[in-house]
Amino acid sequence: MRIRRFSPEQEEEAEINITPLLDIVFIMLIFFIVTTSFVRESGVSVNRPAAVTAKHKPKAIIMVGIKSNGEIWMEKRMTDIRAVRANVERLHAENPVASAFIVADEDVKTGLLVDVMDQIRLAGIENVSIAAKVD
Repeated sequence: MRIRRFSPEQEEEAEINITPLLDIVFIMLIFFIVTTSFVRESGVSVNRPAAVTAKHKPKAIIMVGIKSNGEIWMEKRMTDIRAVRANVERLHAENPVASAFIVADEDVKTGLLVDVMDQIRLAGIENVSIAAKVD
């Protein structure tokens, strides 16, 4: 059997080319970034009221949560009623076709719910929905 000996110059040339692997990884990264839908959560868990006529709305991007104690949540942080309009305007500027979605606890006072809805409409969004559990 013949033993093959490599010179030091030949040993240095034996390396793996990872350029095609990097190309594929970057293409996959771009694909996942483009196809991901970015949904902003209100950041609060509430006990929603049930409704027979409730429908699933997947396109509602701007979510405002109202807890039973009156706390208003947007983007996983508590906010004041006076800041709702500014936050909604900023989110609406990022996505002009977005609709708003109010996720309110069933024990929330109607006055607070109407105030939040007014702030959202003053921010320029006419399509405001209230979340409910589907029966």
